[in-house]
Amino acid sequence: MTSGYYLSKSKILSGWQCHKRLWLEVHDRDKARVSAATEHAFQVGHEVGEIARRVFPDGVLIGHDHSLHLALDETARRLAEPGPLTLFEATLSYEGVLVRTDVLIRDDVDNIRLIEVKASTRVKPVNYIDCAVQAWVLAGVGWHPARVELAHINNQFIYPGDGQYGGLFSFVDVTDRVSPMLEHVPRWLIEYRETLAGEMPSIRIGPHCRNPYECAFLEYCTPRQPDYPVRSLPGGGKIVWQLLEEGIEDIRDIPPDRLTSESQRRVRQVTARGRPELDPAAAKTLLVLPWPRYYFDFETVGFAVPVWEGTRPYQALPFQWSCHVQTENGELEHREWLAQGDGPPMRDCAITLIAALGESGPVFTYTSYEEIVLKRLAHMFPDLAPALESIIARLFDLYPVTRKHYYHPDMLGSWSIKAVLPTIAADMDYDSLGEIREGAAASDAFLEIMDPATDMTRRARLRKELIEYCAYDTLALVRLAAFLQGADTAAD
Repeated sequence: MTSGYYLSKSKILSGWQCHKRLWLEVHDRDKARVSAATEHAFQVGHEVGEIARRVFPDGVLIGHDHSLHLALDETARRLAEPGPLTLFEATLSYEGVLVRTDVLIRDDVDNIRLIEVKASTRVKPVNYIDCAVQAWVLAGVGWHPARVELAHINNQFIYPGDGQYGGLFSFVDVTDRVSPMLEHVPRWLIEYRETLAGEMPSIRIGPHCRNPYECAFLEYCTPRQPDYPVRSLPGGGKIVWQLLEEGIEDIRDIPPDRLTSESQRRVRQVTARGRPELDPAAAKTLLVLPWPRYYFDFETVGFAVPVWEGTRPYQALPFQWSCHVQTENGELEHREWLAQGDGPPMRDCAITLIAALGESGPVFTYTSYEEIVLKRLAHMFPDLAPALESIIARLFDLYPVTRKHYYHPDMLGSWSIKAVLPTIAADMDYDSLGEIREGAAASDAFLEIMDPATDMTRRARLRKELIEYCAYDTLALVRLAAFLQGADTAAD
């Protein structure tokens, strides 16, 4: 079985997802395009792994990241020593399969406990395969695990501060799920090595391209798309892949009776007609609202490993807000706040926005995200809850109004503000901004501001760009409300 290609655990998982992905990873890696989201996930996983090691203070890290030979030798030497031990990144190879375990524990009677650490908040089906490959290699070199566990983030954990992360992880025994899978591993190896020995598999794109992970070769594998691709139908679903299998690639070519989803039927109808649709009912909904009007947006950051006392993993914590205030005569005033990055920003954020949003007048948002953040702030700071709850009662979400009453073919099945804005305000373009053009980049920028290693010049530039980006978001809401009321014109 050792003849042919050597396989790592990650390569086996790639083959399980898609044979073509595996082939490209080995033979044509240059075609990969790793998204910013995937890069961020890698970084989060690394941070979570480091914290997991604190749970086992007596553990020994097998380093040698740039020399697998040395890592294999040190792991073998440590395991040859008698007595209990805990290893991080234990590196083992069997039948041409290489694995590095997150945590490997041997007790005083040589029982092996294998722990795979994940940054997710639950066990996923792919995790069983991940663990099975590691358990198979361990068994092959003579250390059959007595217990296999998946340690994932406990999203109910509340950080008490002072670097105390006990309780951050939930440990799930997956031994019974993993053990029956061990017999499948040799078959996978034969199958994947045969794939690698042949020509590139011919596999069309489909749901597997993003399940369980987004494939770095999706852009390469995706054929040239028509102006209005079927893949952009809102909600997706099996119908998209059925239509593609039938050779129907453009929304305009879909027979009227093929779609059952009301939103998909509407997108097909408007796209086929070639003209945007704006229901006058949108104006009637907005014109009755009083003045002044506030257009409001948060920027938030979420840590897999909490850094501020009293917060939970992945909790959306606001560090910035923007607000455009509009009077009945059309005058606009911009108000803003951005944390310094030297401590928990949540309370100052709440206090400043209470002062900025006044006591009356609708507060426009886009989607319910701001409402969720406000409710969590009210829960976090009971003394501020009455004022925050008063703001919540004034919220007016433009998203459902837009989705119900407006569609432009160029939105390509999306009602995100970045899809809507170019069709109603051609002079506004997020691409005209600097390096911060979307929420994830804003969050990353604030993390960089928080980093003591960031120099003052870079910090000042990031602050300037954060303010510009967040203000752009709320100005977009001003333009959208005006358009829905008939006071602005859509782009051709």
